[in-house]
Amino acid sequence: MAIESTAVPLPSEIVMPLGGWKLVEEKDLGFWFVVLAGLAGAIGSLLGSLIEYYVARAGGRPLIAKYGKYLLITHSDLDRGDRWFATRGELTVFVARMIPGVRGFIAIPAGIARMNVWRFALFTFIGAFPWTFGLALGGFLLGANYDDIRSVTRPFDIPIILGVLGLIGWFVWHRVREIRAESRAVTLSTPSSDSGEDG
Repeated sequence: MAIESTAVPLPSEIVMPLGGWKLVEEKDLGFWFVVLAGLAGAIGSLLGSLIEYYVARAGGRPLIAKYGKYLLITHSDLDRGDRWFATRGELTVFVARMIPGVRGFIAIPAGIARMNVWRFALFTFIGAFPWTFGLALGGFLLGANYDDIRSVTRPFDIPIILGVLGLIGWFVWHRVREIRAESRAVTLSTPSSDSGEDG
């Protein structure tokens, strides 16, 4: 879970249900060990997120200021992010910890915006625990039926992937337009080198 929270693709949707099944249900350990598995997963999520947070806090802003346009991030986005995390940071971190695909990356904007680390840690943990506990509980309840459930859900993989790719394509197209518009605005506002008084 710590590895997943440093943006490495090791999905909690695989790790935690298997923990609930193989490490708890199959060994007949009982419900309280599911709670313990969820707690361990949330602590792992917190540790990985803190590593990602401090890396982003130390070097994220200079990197984005220099190379942001190649990552489809504008200077306006940085300002917007600062304002957003100053007023809605806690709620954003809490909710993002329960969204697949987002949970492993939320520490990056929080670090770049220099969100208070104690508030970040608190809301990371209380957002991660319901997710890790719920997944562990699902594995515990499904037990050996875990594979059967996966065979039922597998046909939905391709439509979901296509939908995500479509959203990414739209996002990239939209961001490229914004970056080009920002570059044009900077060019127009910068005085040309040969301007000045004749004389």
